[in-house]
Amino acid sequence: METTQQAGSKTGKWLKLLLKIVITVFCLWYVSRKIDFSAAGKALSSANWFLLFIALIVFIASKAVSSIRLNIYFHNIGVPLTEWKNIQLYWLGMFYNLFLPGSISGDAYKVILLTKKYEVPYRKTTAAVLLDRFSGLLGLGLLLAIYGFFVLPQGWYPWLLAVGAVLAVAALWIVIRFWLRDFMPSFLPTLLLGIVVQALQVICAYCIMAALHLPVTETAYLFLFLLSSAVAVLPLTIGGLGAREIVFLEGSRFFGLAQEHSVLISLLFYLITLLTSAAGLWYVFRDPLQKERTPVESSL
Repeated sequence: METTQQAGSKTGKWLKLLLKIVITVFCLWYVSRKIDFSAAGKALSSANWFLLFIALIVFIASKAVSSIRLNIYFHNIGVPLTEWKNIQLYWLGMFYNLFLPGSISGDAYKVILLTKKYEVPYRKTTAAVLLDRFSGLLGLGLLLAIYGFFVLPQGWYPWLLAVGAVLAVAALWIVIRFWLRDFMPSFLPTLLLGIVVQALQVICAYCIMAALHLPVTETAYLFLFLLSSAVAVLPLTIGGLGAREIVFLEGSRFFGLAQEHSVLISLLFYLITLLTSAAGLWYVFRDPLQKERTPVESSL
């Protein structure tokens, strides 16, 4: 019976991966039929690579802040990770999430590893990882609501978005206050750090726009960037690839923006994510939580 269940679980994982691949390929195929590759290539060839490098640095900074936010949650449940150990584990999780989508996810790996090493209940480590995700989404939602007032048509649309973002913050506070009390002291700090993370990624998008010689005052691009980031969280494609581009493509049509430039912003951001996550490969071969041997132990 147990063997059958394990086989069914593996089959399910592979089917989910296959479905993600199919959706990703379809999205990219759809986008490729809608844009002018010669215009996109011309924009890319004239890009400012120094500004793209700055965008990479800013994105790395956003992930460093994100790892600090996660470690606050870990400390709430008695997991005494140093910031350096935590950031190594965080980068390994990024690698798993992006490069091994059909295997164990980075979040699941962290839950299993920390639960075994520190003997913390699964529900607490799982809650810490999930709350980290939610706090990031709340920060994204609040910034999206702010940008909505600049780009959405006048009327109830931006107000609806703003009310939704505020209600989401209130809902998370209620959940933590009554069901996840271990995390109550970190509610405000992690929410603020979530906003900082998303703000840094917006700056990253600004740098990409400047690199492509786009007017940084065109806030519709930033609104689409935030909206695509929210959509990319959904486990529909490989690392959000394809889903982001669809949002940029259709959104650019709605706002009257150049579709080639919009898709380029999305693809360059994905490449920056790819490069940053690839660094986590180092920790596949070097366990972040492995205790380093002292000189005395090494000589024995």
